[in-house]
Amino acid sequence: IVCSLRKGFLQESKTFKSFKVPNIGCDGCVSTIKNELGQLAGVARVDANRDTKIVTVQWQPPATRKDIESRLTEIDYASEQA
Repeated sequence: IVCSLRKGFLQESKTFKSFKVPNIGCDGCVSTIKNELGQLAGVARVDANRDTKIVTVQWQPPATRKDIESRLTEIDYASEQA
């Protein structure tokens, strides 16, 4: 775990990753992805773009890349390498 000291508090750093999600077709898809990933413990931010089909996620533990990819697959928005 990567940590940094800021103003006397130990903070875990957040990880960013972009995922290519070819099944994004409309704003409803974007909303579903943002809502579903946002419910994962540790996920701080989810941005999704309908046109580029890119989902960018910011997270920290307990969330993992595997958790995010698994959730995308569960909701029929499996990712490819971005």
